[in-house]
This record gives sequence, C-alpha cells and structure tokens, in this order.
Amino acid sequence: MKRSLPALTMLGLALMASAPALADTFKITYENPDVQHTTVAFDIVGVENFDSRPTGTNTAFATDFGTGGAISATYSNVQINTADQYGGAGGEGHYAVAFGPTPYTLTLSADPQQVPEGINYFGYWLSALDAGNSVSFYKGTTLVSTLSSAGVLAATVSKPAYLGNHDSPFGGQNGNQPYVFINFFDTTGTFDKVVFSENPAVGGYESDNHTVGHYTTISGNSIPEPSAWAMMLAGFGLVGFASRRRKTAVSA
Repeated sequence: MKRSLPALTMLGLALMASAPALADTFKITYENPDVQHTTVAFDIVGVENFDSRPTGTNTAFATDFGTGGAISATYSNVQINTADQYGGAGGEGHYAVAFGPTPYTLTLSADPQQVPEGINYFGYWLSALDAGNSVSFYKGTTLVSTLSSAGVLAATVSKPAYLGNHDSPFGGQNGNQPYVFINFFDTTGTFDKVVFSENPAVGGYESDNHTVGHYTTISGNSIPEPSAWAMMLAGFGLVGFASRRRKTAVSA
C-alpha cells in the first residue's frame, strides 16, 4: 500500500530521533539517473557484481573485488537472486538482497602494502528502495556511520527520473520506488564491515555493483542532512511510497 503524508512525515521524524552517535564523519552522495556505477576517482577500487555467484539463500563467499588481492572480503548470509524488476544492474545477471529480520554482512580487509590508507569508500546500485532499507558501517565493533531509507528517499522521490526500473526487460515496472547509485565517503577514518538490513521487513534490500576502495575525489549529488528529511518527505508526500512484500524465494 502507499504511505500517506502523515506516515512519511512520522517516518522521517522517527529516523531523526533514533539516529545513533557516530564515530566518523561520512559524506554521502548519489549519482545522476540511470548511472549504475560510481563516477568517483580512486587510488584503488574494485567491484563485485555477483554475476558469477550462484543464486541461493544464506550464501557465503570470498571476493577480492577484482583488485588482485589488494582488497579482500567475505560476504555472509547474503541472498543472491537473478535479475528481476527489483534488482540487477542493467536488467541482467545477479544481485544481492537482504530480507528481514536477519541482515547480511560484508567483512573487508586491505593489504597494507597496496592500500596503506585503508578502505574509506563504499558504493552500490540501490534498487527498489523501501522503508526498511538500512546500511551500517563498522570499524571493528564500533558503528561509524549508518544510512536509512529516509535520506535517499528525500533526495530522489521528487524526481521522476529516479523512479521505477528503467532496464530492459523490466522497464516501466515498480514505478513508485527509487533506483539510484549511492556513494559513501568516510572523510575522517576507515571501516572494515558493512551490514545490510531490512527493518521493518516491508520488502527486501536489493543492491548490485558493490564498489570498494580508497577514494581521491568526491563526486555526485549530496544527500540532504537528517534535519531536512521530515520537511522534504512531507513536501513530497503526495508522490507516495509503497511498501510491499517481495518473495524470498530465489529466482529461477
């Protein structure tokens, strides 16, 4: 069902009130419509697109993001689906998804000889955004940053170019939810774990083209500050924001 104006406003206020104190300062930007890879410049960068990963639930695998070992990582408890209207950059291949209440985790490490500064960037193609989508960043056990759906919603829901799946063969489907590439820059430190969760469980947290590295320049459009979310959500309330139950079964 579509969320009403009061529901959107309450969502923004609740997320602002519950925001935790964070250890690092993050800059968060989003790319222009239909840009499904980052435009950021890097010293070192790699991408995991999940296309070589078998579909299934509770999946665990190791990857180096194509960096030749400069960056290594392990995914745990992630579901891999075949591209459909909810996910899959370019309308093909595979994508990652989290369904509530259990998150999935990406644990990262950097070769100190090749990446002495550590990992301070993560980006991904976020598709079919819903109210339960949340991503958190950790350094060891310390939470250093988090992003709920409200910030991305406030930035994109008023812009029709971000709404709905534009990729063949799914073009025109799911037309009331944003599809957008998000960049996270840790401007004061580094991180070594990323956790994707769907809470409340109103759908799934779909993403693709996970990108990690050490950035040299910041690019993209700025996500609004939390203090502006409630006002923006209220202003865009007539656009609507659907919550829907997606199937947890793996696509054939």
